[in-house]
Amino acid sequence: MLLSVLCFSCASQEKPLQLQSGDLLFQGVSSTKLSEAIDKVTQTDSATHFSHVGLLEIEKDGVAFVLHADSEGGTCRLPLTDFLKPEGDSIQTVAYRLKQPWQNTIPAAIAVAKEMLGKPYNFSYVLSDSTHYCSEFIYRAFEQDSVFRLNPMTFKDPVTGDFFPTWVDYYQRQGIEIPEGELGCNPNGMAASDKLECLGIVED
Repeated sequence: MLLSVLCFSCASQEKPLQLQSGDLLFQGVSSTKLSEAIDKVTQTDSATHFSHVGLLEIEKDGVAFVLHADSEGGTCRLPLTDFLKPEGDSIQTVAYRLKQPWQNTIPAAIAVAKEMLGKPYNFSYVLSDSTHYCSEFIYRAFEQDSVFRLNPMTFKDPVTGDFFPTWVDYYQRQGIEIPEGELGCNPNGMAASDKLECLGIVED
């Protein structure tokens, strides 16, 4: 099932776009300090600025939902219109699509994602089976087909080598050590995957 939306392509040319189930929707940095901190420690050569990602599912009747892990609602299934316009903030959403060799992994990934719904958000960002953060949720959905990879996480300023103060405060409040070097994933890293192609900015 395809869903037609207005999209500005990654080449900056306005054209109609047909989203489809399995597309990944990456959202830019919000106004929160945590969102900005995520972006600062997850930059890649692609120079994207994403702090959130969700998995699109379009039903047979054309109604679209996004499966994702949210800090307020945990792992949930949200109408696309609500995902594109989160309350109280204006965030750009960019659609990416798995390239053809990996398109056959999508039905199973959506099924796995649905099995994970209802779990709490993973505020520690340490991989867990009982809680999930946004990119971990997507990683787990596609894990059986090895679509995405885990990499050592860092919470340090690449210029100074010191931990960002936001992260120091964040983990102090949780009472745990900063998980520097532990395996994880993030939206910027996923968007840089050579298995994905950028479709463009999604406009509601």
